[in-house]
Formats: sequence, structure tokens, C-alpha cells
Amino acid sequence: MTPVKDHILVVEDEPTLAEVLAEYLKAAEFDTHIIGDGGLVIDWVQRNQPTLIILDLMLPNKNGLDIFKELRSFSDIPVIMATAKVEEIDRLLGLELGADDYICKPYSAREVVVRVKNILRRIRPSHASQQPSLSLSLDHDTMQVHYHGELVTLTPAEFRLLAKLNHRQGIIFSREKLMDAIYDDSRIVTDRTIDSHIKNLRKKLLCIDDSQECIKSVYGVGYKLEL
Repeated sequence: MTPVKDHILVVEDEPTLAEVLAEYLKAAEFDTHIIGDGGLVIDWVQRNQPTLIILDLMLPNKNGLDIFKELRSFSDIPVIMATAKVEEIDRLLGLELGADDYICKPYSAREVVVRVKNILRRIRPSHASQQPSLSLSLDHDTMQVHYHGELVTLTPAEFRLLAKLNHRQGIIFSREKLMDAIYDDSRIVTDRTIDSHIKNLRKKLLCIDDSQECIKSVYGVGYKLEL
């Protein structure tokens, strides 16, 4: 049986740039689709569910930031955001939007392909790279966690926090995204609340294995889980 190819959506209103990038992705054995109108993206994504999106910020009819925010309201599809302004990268990071990567135009199409492969490798690791993650198991029905075979007693908030980080290991989650995962009742919480939960969660995991700190801080962005 022929394996199903990953489908990459290129959202870019510069036709030449979009076509070049699409050709490089096709050469790397990805299926591709190009959209140049920001107003068409959300409907297409909901109907076709691409594997990953390369999303330009400056688009006609709807800009990339608005598309990304709407996208994250219903999907965790990996997104690489592209901008023509270097200073925009810092602003994006400051907003803690939670995109999977950022690239600055003009970019190397070859480098973008490498970045796409790296992201897909992180979210869908090979069998060999899955071995370390066997050290952590979560039972969502009983809200029990075992780390290196030992039961870890967590609060409901800590369990939901760990489950969110574990869902996509290696991906950085902003504090805002983690808040949404922990509390679904619109209560007002601060960054300190997330930091406190992270501190307690780290302490409990380190009590079992102090050889590595698997929950890592990414300054100015958020947290990620690496096992």
C-alpha cells in the first residue's frame, strides 16, 4: 500500500515565492496546496485538514495573525509563520501566540523544508525516538500518571497541564495556552499561577528521576516537555 503523503498548505500571496516553495516541498515528497487570499484559509483548512501550514502574515482580506488566532480556536495543526519584517519576529514571540516556528522573508526554500521535517518529526516521532517517552504514561480516565513506572500523585490542574505538554512533546506552549488547558470556566488567572503549577509538577517528577528536568522553560515564550 502506498503511504499517504503529508499535506502542506502554503498561504502566500506572492505567486512566484509560493510556487518555488511548493516545488521544493513536492521534491521532498510532500503534497502541497497554495492559497493567496487570507479570507479563504479557514474554510479550506476545516474541509481538508492539512498536516502543516506555512502562513504569511501579510495577506489580502485577512491577515496571518487573525487567521492564526481563529485556527487555534479549533485546531492544533502545526503552523510556521512567515514575515518580511525582522522586528515582527520579536513582536510575535512577545505575544506568545504559540506558533511552532517563525521564518523571515526572504527565506531559503530548502531551509523551510528542513524546518517542516523537523516539526513533523517532533510531533510524530519514529519508533526509535519514541522509546524515551515510554517513561511517562497518562490515563485520562483515572487521571493517573506513571513516571518511570512509579505513580505520581497530581492535582487535576497539574494532570491537565502535563497532558497538554505531553500531547505534543517538544512544542513550546505559551502560558495563555496552558491556562486554557487547565481552566475551562473562564476564571481569571495570572502567569504566576501557571509558573506555580509548573514548579510543583517539576518537583514531583524530579522526586522520581532527578537526572533530568523534562519540563523546560523557554524565556519569553512558555514551556515545553522533552523526555
